Amino acid sequence: MLTPIFLSIINCLSVNSDTILLSHNLDEVVISSSTPGKKRSLKGSVASIDEHLRELSHVELIRRGSYAWEPVVNNMQTERLSVTIDGMKIFYACTDKMDPVTSYVESGNLQTINLNSGLAGNPQSTGNIGGSLDLRLRRAGFDAEPWRSNISVGHELNGHLQVYGADVAISRSNVYANTGVFFRHANNYKTGGGDELEFSQFQKVNTFCNLGFRSSENSVVEGSFIYDCATNVGYPALAMDVAKAEAIIAAISYKHTYNNSFITSWETKVYANRLIHNMDDTHRHNVVMHMDMPGSSKTAGIYSLLNAMSARHTLRFNFDMYYNRLFADMTMYPDEATPMYMVTWPDVGSLCGGLSFADDIIITDKLNLGMSGKIAIQHQRLNNDEGYNAQKVFFPHMLNSYKQLTGRMAAHVTWSPNLWQISLGSGWGSRAPSVTEAYGYYLNNTFDRFDYIGNPHLHNESAIEANAAIAFRNNRLTISADANIFLFSNYIIGREESRLSAMTIGATGVKVYRNLANAQIINSSLNAEWRILRSLSWNAKLSYGIGRDDEGDPLPLIAPLEYQSSIALTIGKTRTLFTALGAAKQTNYAPKYAEVQTPAYFIVNMNSEYTKRLGRHSITLTIGIENLLDRNYSTYSDWNNIPQKGRNLYANVNWTW
Repeated sequence: MLTPIFLSIINCLSVNSDTILLSHNLDEVVISSSTPGKKRSLKGSVASIDEHLRELSHVELIRRGSYAWEPVVNNMQTERLSVTIDGMKIFYACTDKMDPVTSYVESGNLQTINLNSGLAGNPQSTGNIGGSLDLRLRRAGFDAEPWRSNISVGHELNGHLQVYGADVAISRSNVYANTGVFFRHANNYKTGGGDELEFSQFQKVNTFCNLGFRSSENSVVEGSFIYDCATNVGYPALAMDVAKAEAIIAAISYKHTYNNSFITSWETKVYANRLIHNMDDTHRHNVVMHMDMPGSSKTAGIYSLLNAMSARHTLRFNFDMYYNRLFADMTMYPDEATPMYMVTWPDVGSLCGGLSFADDIIITDKLNLGMSGKIAIQHQRLNNDEGYNAQKVFFPHMLNSYKQLTGRMAAHVTWSPNLWQISLGSGWGSRAPSVTEAYGYYLNNTFDRFDYIGNPHLHNESAIEANAAIAFRNNRLTISADANIFLFSNYIIGREESRLSAMTIGATGVKVYRNLANAQIINSSLNAEWRILRSLSWNAKLSYGIGRDDEGDPLPLIAPLEYQSSIALTIGKTRTLFTALGAAKQTNYAPKYAEVQTPAYFIVNMNSEYTKRLGRHSITLTIGIENLLDRNYSTYSDWNNIPQKGRNLYANVNWTW
């Protein structure tokens, strides 16, 4: 079973396309600046978070509509990832994952997206078998420009997408503040060939405020607040849309730095957030039975991070704890009959605390060793008696509270002789079942048309990771490759239970989450960048993934062979990029899990950016064409194979002063 997997690693090593530093901190996207060597969306400051995420290596996005795409890292979805905002734990409020954590931040309030691949996650990560994403908020900082403001305006022709943003920042030696607002509105877009895709519209507003106060030379108090509200969001890949998705996110932290000490800094943050998500189908045609499906997520937490440094060690120690409550229900309205009510998430309260450490060790000037680990304990309680009693029909011996112990540990060594860099790493980690996997009740999955029931008797899922990377770089050429493999035990996935009957009209049957004895996922890619001339460069990527369950059958939603090639030309203050990208036909799709084979596709994009500086003022104009050939296509991660946008012209203006 493992032989073809290891052969695939040998035959197609993977790559970190963004940096020659082959560490577990695979990627970092800089949103608000043009720091050399960092990446941001080609659309610039008006790009959505999804479009910024799309630029990251090892990241894919599951798309159910035009809004709120679900991040996937190393071919693993939300359950196997940790996604935080400035280290804050936030949990989506929708049983269909229509509101990933990334949907509640806007470009105007985002400084970087930090990606850690696999088990070597950031200190606040828990259950991050596939990796972790931390969205770092943009802060004005102390002793920066006394005053800075920014206005952004963008428009896309396909779907009439409008984007408006404004923010302002002040900075002094002992205080700073930055605040802003972003607004997006889109109509239905057209697919390749000109057909309109119904229910692909959306509207959202996001406002934020970040504050900082220096109480002494070495002590800083910082606070942040985000309000995000999306309305009238269509999801053409699903049976329902979203009337409203609302988030309130707040935090306050205290950080003290130490001079001439082994301990360099100590930061403690307390935070709270509330997410409300209301699904409805009142605008859908020919609905057999209308229903409402609201959901809510409430989280409060704290973390305390201690940084220390010696001549050869860079250490981090972290304690974090959070309490989250998830509740979701649904009301069905049959014609001329009494409404029917059902609890789908039984108000699950999760209290989780963890301790983590990380140490980066300089062994020699060319040899580094990194180690990290975490242990966490979780206690869950079902607070809704109706939901608890409904699930107890299927699991008569289930309890109303459970405890789980999870952990992870990872190590990697990096050798950097001359122009080369070679890295080897390994790790082990486990995760507790998600609320849906453990306690979900008749949740309909439109991907395979089954109703899903959680299983409170699931064991923790665990995985062993092995990874390798190699890179070469000189003044004009960079070639890099890396690969990883995850060997799972107790892999969690839904399996059909023929003894149960579906509840959703049109559903194929019922699946119950089970533990598979084992499963494997591998990821591989290759990258090259050639600076042909000072003003001309070429970049190419190639990536491939494989997933297998315990019977050797393909796992669903695993990326096929994907490729991208681009030419960048800089003339004066104008940079123009020509990109060709696509994917081969899926050969390892999963009919066992109702996955349909995705055909090959090939598209061409063009983008040009011009920046004019006038003293403290700067104006940036960005124009581009996506899907120049107006191809009608879907990718493997387009839910139910909904087609992507057809030809799309866009223009953005950003004015900073």
